[in-house]
Order: sequence, then C-alpha cells, then structure tokens
Amino acid sequence: MNPFRRNSGKAVLSAVVVGAALAASACSGATSVGKQDDSAKTPPAVAAAMDTVVRSGFPGVQVVIDGPGGHHTFTAGVGDLNTRAPFPDDARVRIGSNTKTFVSTVVLQLVAEGKVELDAPIERYLPGVVQGNGNDGNRITVRQILQHTSGIPDYLGHGSSEGIKRDRSEQLNPDDEALRWQHFEMAELVRIAMTAPPNFEPGAKAVYTNTNYLVAGLLIERVTGHPAADEITRRIIEPLGLRDTYVPAARETTIRGSHAEGYHVVGGKQVDFTDLDPSWGGTAGDMVATATDLNRFFIALLAGKLLPQAQLAEMQRTVPFDRMPGAEYGLALIHRTTPCGKQVWGHGGSIPGFETRNGVTADGTAVTVTVNQLPTTEETANAVEGVLDAALCAS
Repeated sequence: MNPFRRNSGKAVLSAVVVGAALAASACSGATSVGKQDDSAKTPPAVAAAMDTVVRSGFPGVQVVIDGPGGHHTFTAGVGDLNTRAPFPDDARVRIGSNTKTFVSTVVLQLVAEGKVELDAPIERYLPGVVQGNGNDGNRITVRQILQHTSGIPDYLGHGSSEGIKRDRSEQLNPDDEALRWQHFEMAELVRIAMTAPPNFEPGAKAVYTNTNYLVAGLLIERVTGHPAADEITRRIIEPLGLRDTYVPAARETTIRGSHAEGYHVVGGKQVDFTDLDPSWGGTAGDMVATATDLNRFFIALLAGKLLPQAQLAEMQRTVPFDRMPGAEYGLALIHRTTPCGKQVWGHGGSIPGFETRNGVTADGTAVTVTVNQLPTTEETANAVEGVLDAALCAS
C-alpha cells in the first residue's frame, strides 16, 4: 500500500517483500504504444519509457494526463495476459496508498469544522486504542498519525496468532494465499500492531507505517459516527463526480466495471491477483479508482476545492520521506522535484496486482501512471518512475 521505497534493493509493501526476481520471459510480445482518446501523438520520451517498463517484465502500463493541455491516455503492453487485450480506457484498478490522501483530506475537513485538532493527542478521540507494549496515544498527536511520525508499529510484519491464524503466529503477509481471502476489521488490525513496541519516540522522525492510516480511519468513524467509507464518498467522491472511484464493500473481492487484470510475482511466477479481499488494507489502502479520477481528485485538492487554504497548507507542511530520498512527506501528500526541475505534489500506491504513481505540477497538469504488477527490484521500480517523470516533463 506504500509508495515504492526507492532506497531499497527490492520493492516492498511495508514490511512485506514483494515476490522473487521476475523471469525474463514473463511478458513477451511487441510493445503497443499510443493508445489514446484523441489525436495527440505519444511524446517520444514517454513512449521510450513505457517500452522500457514492458521490456523489463511488466504486463502493461497506462499513462493518463489531464490539465491545461487536455486529456490524454497512452498504453503499452497488455492489461490481460490471457487475452492480450490492452489496458481498457478508464480502467479501474486498486489504488493502494492513494487511499491515504482521501483519508487525510477527510480528517482535515473535520479539522476545518472544529471537530478535530491536529495537535491534540489521538487518545482524546480514540481512548484506549493506541495503547500497549509502550505505545501511548496520550503522547501521539493526530498530526503525527497523518505524517507517519507517531512511531507506532506496522501491523504488516507484526502479527500474532490472534486474528490471523488461530493455530500459529505469523506475519500478516499479503502474499499469503489464505490471507488474500480473509476479512479483517480495522480495529482488529490496530490491535495486532499494538502487540509490538513502538518503532521510535513520537515525533523523533518519520517512518511510513500503514497502521497510522487505520487509526486515522477509526478517528473519522468515532468523530462522525459514520463508516469512513461513507464519509469519503459523501465528502469527496460525490462532490467531485468521481464516478469510477469507490471504497469496496465488506467482503467484496472483485473490481467493478471495466478494469485491467492485476498480477503478482509469487515464487518467480506471475499470478493473477486481481481478486482479493482488501480489508487488510482498510483506510490505509483499499480503494479502487481510475487514473482519470485520481487526476481529478489531486487537481481539485491542490486547487483548494476540498479544503480551506489553512488546512491545505497544513497538508503541505513536510518532513523528509524515508521511502524516497529527496522527497518530502506532508499529511498524505508527497512533494518532489522531477529531473527536469518541475515541482510536483502527489502520493502513489502499491498493492499486490497494481502500482500507481502520480503527480501534479504547478500549472495544474496531473499525471497518473499505472502498472498491473508490483515492481520486484529497484531497477524495475525506477523504470516505472521513469514513465512518470517523462510524462510530467513532456507535459
């Protein structure tokens, strides 16, 4: 559910290592570049970057650009390894940690409404939830939860027999076929995290931890009295007309409507991971959307259409980002500079089957890149980022 950790030799999903090395023959066939919804030609740098992604073993890649220059869609490779069909236009995909930006936006709306204080202890809103083994919600603020400076441990990689496997203790690992179909409640996952000690003192540094955003989801539910999914829908999805964006219903394992197939490397083989129960991600990464809708959301957010200026400014107060050297993390917004010098804000997300990377430039141009398989090495991760940079710099 995380943006890719660039300073590691492997792509990771929090503490979960993603598969083994991709077989060289995993994706054969010529690259199909230039599928789009208008007459614009694929920028040469974008075409070359997409070709590199497909040649490195990803089934396919889709680039969607929205902004003053119009709406453009480019694809390469395939969206379905069985039929060899390309990514559908407006393909729905699992967006992983982009969910966090939706969640943070709702929390900051509650701040603007005077219902939540950013620098209040999380214990005020969720008494007894962030407690145990040295974790203390009295010493952790809402801001620290949203900025990953809380120090609380990640439930991914810290498991106990309770709630995961009744017969033995093991890590909560999304690669596990049995876990793939299990249903979890967010409070249960937070309790799993609390079986481990804190990673560090609150505020000492920033370490990206999915548990933070489950706590943020529980905060929304406690303050509003409604499911976090309902608040996200009412406050963001419906007002922006994001018709292809949704929070999956309980125990919903398929992707609604037109979508690409998602693949995951397990034991050196590409496994179709399109269907799964995303409840282990919860408000840290369970949502589904199209690249077009993601662009619309981030453009609206950064243009001040979802938050008052004061709360948007808080969202853009950053600290160094542990998973991306040179980047900075706000309250579920990442700021970085492209190789061509453009300043961009976005997030990104990873979940078995899909990775999305995005950014919005100062002129309001948004780019979202989707691949239908997680990177398995730093080289393949850099190839995906190369597509995003090429598209941002060409726009």
